[in-house]
Amino acid sequence: MRRTSGPVIAAAMAIVIGGVQWARAALLVTPPRADLAHIELGRPALPPLTYTMFCLRYQAECRPRRSFRGGPVRLTERRWEDLREINRTVNLAIEPVRNELGLAGEAWTIDPARGDCNDYAVSKRHALLRRGWPARVLLLSEVVVSSGEHHLVLLVRTRSGDLVLDNLTPQIKPWSRTSYRWVRVQSPGRDGLWAAVGREGV
Repeated sequence: MRRTSGPVIAAAMAIVIGGVQWARAALLVTPPRADLAHIELGRPALPPLTYTMFCLRYQAECRPRRSFRGGPVRLTERRWEDLREINRTVNLAIEPVRNELGLAGEAWTIDPARGDCNDYAVSKRHALLRRGWPARVLLLSEVVVSSGEHHLVLLVRTRSGDLVLDNLTPQIKPWSRTSYRWVRVQSPGRDGLWAAVGREGV
């Protein structure tokens, strides 16, 4: 007989209290261990050159944004629906095209008809900013996939944990439940800088 896990029990309770959709959200956003809820950001790191070029092209996306409150946001049901809708809409709107030119072919573009992982990530961040999400919790992140290729995703910092919006999957996962090797992430506290990652996902 299999032992029932905590997240499954929480989801069952959510079905009784709040409905099927929020229960599904609970399964996806509950991290396996509390110590892996938020990614560890290490020493400051230079941003990718292509990010610097992106900021020259889209200055409004990269301008410093000050707020009276800092830290991760509370993951309300409305915010969860924002994440699901934006992730799904952008994944369907952009036709995937592989960049065969390497760095020479890199051009991070918001809402193109065709594009690669970079375009998906910046488009999702742009859409969430337009809905009023604070920039400090919408962090572009460089990872390495199992094939060894570098890949860009959007990391969203919530009090329930850091969540990953990715064009390679329709699911929104906690960062620690991805199979990626994490390289560097936009720094939420230092404008223009990124941070090396102190711990890899499992």
